[in-house]
Amino acid sequence: MRQYKAAAHIQIPAMTELSEWLTNNLPDDADNEITLIHGDFRIDNIIFDPREARVAAVLDWELSTLGHPLADLAYTLAFCFWPRTIKPINILNLQNVNSIAGIPSPEELITIYSRFRDTCTFPHNLNFFLALSYFKLASISQGIHARYLLGNSSAENSLEFSSIVRPLAEVGLLVAKKISFSTGTPPCNSGELFQQSTEGKKILQKVKDFMKKHVFLAEKEIVEYYARKKNSPDIWRKPGVMERLKKKAKAEGLWNLFLPAVSGLSQLDYALIAEETGKCFFAPEVFNCHAPDTGNMEVLYLYGTEEQKKQWLEPLLEGNINSCFCMTEPDVASCDATNMKCNIQRDGDSYIINGKKWWSSGAGNPSCKFAIVMGKDKNTSASRYKQHSMIIVPMDTPGVKLIRPLSVFGYFDYFHGGHFEIHFNDVRVPATHLILGEGRGFEIAQGRLGPGRIHHCMRSIGAGETALQFLCERSAQRVAFGKKLFHHEVVAHWIAECRIAIEQARLLTLKAANKIDAMGNKAARKEIAMIKVAAPRAVLKVIDCAIQIYGAAGFSEDFPLAQMFAYIRTLRVADGPDEVHLSAIAKLELLDQAGQLNAHLQLNAHL
Repeated sequence: MRQYKAAAHIQIPAMTELSEWLTNNLPDDADNEITLIHGDFRIDNIIFDPREARVAAVLDWELSTLGHPLADLAYTLAFCFWPRTIKPINILNLQNVNSIAGIPSPEELITIYSRFRDTCTFPHNLNFFLALSYFKLASISQGIHARYLLGNSSAENSLEFSSIVRPLAEVGLLVAKKISFSTGTPPCNSGELFQQSTEGKKILQKVKDFMKKHVFLAEKEIVEYYARKKNSPDIWRKPGVMERLKKKAKAEGLWNLFLPAVSGLSQLDYALIAEETGKCFFAPEVFNCHAPDTGNMEVLYLYGTEEQKKQWLEPLLEGNINSCFCMTEPDVASCDATNMKCNIQRDGDSYIINGKKWWSSGAGNPSCKFAIVMGKDKNTSASRYKQHSMIIVPMDTPGVKLIRPLSVFGYFDYFHGGHFEIHFNDVRVPATHLILGEGRGFEIAQGRLGPGRIHHCMRSIGAGETALQFLCERSAQRVAFGKKLFHHEVVAHWIAECRIAIEQARLLTLKAANKIDAMGNKAARKEIAMIKVAAPRAVLKVIDCAIQIYGAAGFSEDFPLAQMFAYIRTLRVADGPDEVHLSAIAKLELLDQAGQLNAHLQLNAHL
């Protein structure tokens, strides 16, 4: 206040009143938490990681000091209640913060902050620190104007700062006395635990409408196409209706929705869209959101060179070509990816690949033009997780040989281009095809698998919804022992348990998506591993109940349940078996518990 008075050129009653309120409402002595605070924590003092949703650095520490940690939170929140009358900042219009994609509401920010501080309640004295932030901003503005009057201010608009002191002080009084944050209120008033952005909701509705209007109506035609082509050499070729559907989806802007940098959607936004597309086996490809192309596009977008992006990524994004991913091998235990024997060896301006891969999904598709192959440098002495590399291999390169398609419980998955065994015999590709650098294969794989597992899990949950629909319809149609099947208590319990299982899996998957958005793939490792185990198990339970209610018909190709079961069952092995993920979850949980125990012991020692 002394600094403000030294700079003030006129009397502003709101500043005096705000100063008196702050003096009379200091946090009590029991709240003596002290830490290093930034002092000017706001979004334009942050550098974001170019590849993950996380902060890489915080700049501009010259105002840092010792103080209460809520000061930084409050300073960030201050811009959510910015006075509308202040024209230089008014273009941000942060009063309606929920309308801006990607910016959380004040309640959401406080909830996130509280969660990471391991407390369930909102900070009880946050209003004090909000009011203090406005008092500080008003005082700084007054000082800038004072320097203007002395002729030593470098800011071109320093004259304007005199007009914002009073509005800032008035808002400070308002938040001090009138704004309250309810504890336990959800971050949105729609009842959603995880809230989609406005754009995400709009796109989801468009996808639902498109599915209803076009996709579901084409399902019978596509199933009949593959039934006719079953013994034809053209079985791997897509039906013409697919191209027509893809053109319509692209024209409506429902294209490449999985890639945040292209679609502008968060992982949480896309997770709910992926669930919708999972209700029909060919729907993801209609929107160019199908595996393995999605994972390969993410790899090339995040790690590819400009040349690689132009040659391979752009045609994938346009939907003009397809790709496959070669990692699993037939001769080793692939649950431990360091076992792989496929060799990638430098030879002048080229790399030579030798090895066997299998379960390379999509390789039989005539439009599959390249594979991303993961292999090992046998001569390296690096650590076991830095011996592997990923490289782009055009499918028409001499030495690339498609050996055979592999069936899943008797199904060859013709629509998705099959799951092939591929041999690489002295395959030579230019050195420019290497992705990111030698020995960085596992680094790339981790970046690829996080969002990809979200997509797989949510699509499987969509399949679970379809299976539950089949279950309910059949139980309402068939009569056994004198009453409809759903009147039998055991069937009613199946329906209830299936709904519970789907809701639990969905919430856990959305939590993982939300954490990726907030903190990046690495911070969400435990949640990603948990959904990889939980979602397929839950959906398999639903499909199994549906098969049981259909009896012998459930095993046949007259209904999609058997094929759905075969596909979902593969997810308990694909991208790592359940057992590997369970071990990872246990390890991360033990580390978390050890960290909490250590913090508790340190606190007791301090006390």
